Amino acid sequence: MIDPDNPYRFVEVRGKVREITQEGAPQHIDKMAKKYLDKDKYPFAQPGEQRVLYKITPEHVHTMG
Repeated sequence: MIDPDNPYRFVEVRGKVREITQEGAPQHIDKMAKKYLDKDKYPFAQPGEQRVLYKITPEHVHTMG
């Protein structure tokens, strides 16, 4: 992730995918829409799209700034 106010400040997390699932993905995007867009439902969903969650076990973290 990059700081939008300072492109030289960032955090990077690397690891291995431990699970790929669709379970809970629609609820997750709605939660993110509430947090970042103040909308109860994700407003940009397209008919027939499928959401997927990748659960990652962090192994390395790198920061700068």
